[in-house]
Amino acid sequence: VDVVLVDQGHRRQDRVAIRAARSEVVIACAYFFPGYRLIKVLRRAARRGVKVRLILQGMPDMPIVKFAASMLYHHLVVAGVRIYEYCERPLHGKVALTDEHWSTVGSSNLDPLSLALNLEANVMIRDRAFNAQLHEHLDELVAKHCRLIEADDLAESNLWRLTRSFFVFHL
Repeated sequence: VDVVLVDQGHRRQDRVAIRAARSEVVIACAYFFPGYRLIKVLRRAARRGVKVRLILQGMPDMPIVKFAASMLYHHLVVAGVRIYEYCERPLHGKVALTDEHWSTVGSSNLDPLSLALNLEANVMIRDRAFNAQLHEHLDELVAKHCRLIEADDLAESNLWRLTRSFFVFHL
């Protein structure tokens, strides 16, 4: 078992792990509004055949959270990223795993406050047994309590979506 405590200054490890992924990336987080680099890494992983799944809030405690995250859905879904919304209650989990060898668990969301301003901590774990169990729990969560966002769910004017996404993302 290799456990490393990281703070927000070391979040680039997430991107490194996603770039190294060969078969699967799963991220579950409450507040999903990552920067350009992480979005690009997720899209590239999906395009090279990695199964990329995001488990995000379907019933957030702050509706603006879902609105902000949904601005990115189309951009990710068209690249092959599968987005699931957890619809039982507000989601506050913050975990990620790649393949069977790397995971992170902690308090960091993928939003500007968690990544730059908040005092957050995550633990990186390299342990096949732990990751297998985490993977099993995430699969069960998706199967029993999540709704897949389909491309048809995102049908709206391209110009309106791009304009709205641009302003929300930069705000």
